Amino acid sequence: MATISLDTAKLKANFEYLDTLFRKENIQWAVVSKLLCRNKEYIQELLKLDIKQICDSRVTNLKLIKSIRPDVETIYIKPPAKRSIKSVVQYADISMNTQLETLRLLSEEAQRQQKIHKVIIMIELGELREGVMRDDVLDFYDKVFRMHHIEVVGLGANLSCLYGILPNQDKLIQLSLYQQLIEAKFNKKIKYVSGGSSVTIPLLLQGLLPEGINHFRVGETLFCGTDVYHNTTLHNMRTDVFVLFAQIIELIEKPVVPTGEIGTNLEGETPIFDETLQGKTSCRALIDLGLLDVDRKHLMPADTNITIVGGSSDIFVIDLGDNEKEYKTGDSLEFKLDYMGILRLLNSKYIKKSFRTSP
Repeated sequence: MATISLDTAKLKANFEYLDTLFRKENIQWAVVSKLLCRNKEYIQELLKLDIKQICDSRVTNLKLIKSIRPDVETIYIKPPAKRSIKSVVQYADISMNTQLETLRLLSEEAQRQQKIHKVIIMIELGELREGVMRDDVLDFYDKVFRMHHIEVVGLGANLSCLYGILPNQDKLIQLSLYQQLIEAKFNKKIKYVSGGSSVTIPLLLQGLLPEGINHFRVGETLFCGTDVYHNTTLHNMRTDVFVLFAQIIELIEKPVVPTGEIGTNLEGETPIFDETLQGKTSCRALIDLGLLDVDRKHLMPADTNITIVGGSSDIFVIDLGDNEKEYKTGDSLEFKLDYMGILRLLNSKYIKKSFRTSP
């Protein structure tokens, strides 16, 4: 069985780097934990850190988090489904919302549970995912402020996740201006302007974050050390918190080019091969991992001299070239992972989850 491994020391180092950065700028930040796919051992390790707020898009995940650390403030980070209203009020201290009818149901349920439910209203800034249209924002807030068991604690926006629309200065200035407008019109204090996420961190590092953006929701950069804005890595952050180990289950020298009439493969593709490679051979390894677990584009061999050349539902094929490192059947190959690769693997019940601690 292939194994994904979490390095506890590197996770702690990444957290402390980000926490220091945000504290210096007087910014509240919440860890987005949905990547961990409700893996109890990993969540327990995460909650050992000095986390004040934690976000997730699954109510069952928030329930688990509350059972481990009741003191941590939980945020449900997508518009709640009507069937989930009761559990959202029960396990999320804050939820992000865009629909008046949903907010009315949250208010009614909060009354039944004898609570005041806190909400952040999401505003559409061009990404076309969740968000109230800008022309409707003031009327929307007016109606929400009238709900007795709802406390509006912020406004926010989601950018870059769907179409890659970047949270540049112009977008974030718009968001902070809405805070000023709402506070002035309704004489209400809006605590959070939640415009920050992993993709916004480079603006903060460059001193380009508009004044007023005071709340970040961070997952990818914490777990992967990535500069999402520029599609690279951040200096001083570890990119190998998670790594994958997959065992070689076959290793045989074989032709580079297949023989026979070519049709379509499992993914509906018709492969094309360089005919100049006819007659040449290489060492080809099969590993105990496949498309059922993860898309190969999210895997990067730690050994840069080897290449993933194909895969089926439960096997990937690795070209080892001349096998200069003398790999053999039973050896494990190590792979680096991007965010989606980690997410897919942690969601797979066929992948073993483990820990390691670097020096």
